[in-house]
Amino acid sequence: MNRLFFVVVLSCVSTLVYADPAAQAQGPSMISNIIMVAGFLLIFYFMLIRPQTKRAKEHRDLITKIAKDDEVITSGGILGKVLRVSEQFIVISIAEGIEVKVQKQAISSTVPKGTMKTI
Repeated sequence: MNRLFFVVVLSCVSTLVYADPAAQAQGPSMISNIIMVAGFLLIFYFMLIRPQTKRAKEHRDLITKIAKDDEVITSGGILGKVLRVSEQFIVISIAEGIEVKVQKQAISSTVPKGTMKTI
């Protein structure tokens, strides 16, 4: 009987030692969490931040290069010829005798010269 009791106790103790519940309940390691967060940051950078800054730089360059007699399109879709350029505003002619003052930021693009005559 002592032998049977000893074998049962030994098997229970060995089961408790090898069946550590803390070891089984562990989640992903800290390194895999850091790699996942870094991956998300890279995705956000290349899909959101980088294209936005690139577009902002191109628009800033466009606005600084606008000069008299350029033909531009405003963000509202108005096509006109630049008459005067100041620090904040641009005066454009949208038809003969009709001048409109717009902010520089409202210019969305430039078009080749002569576009107004062809439309």
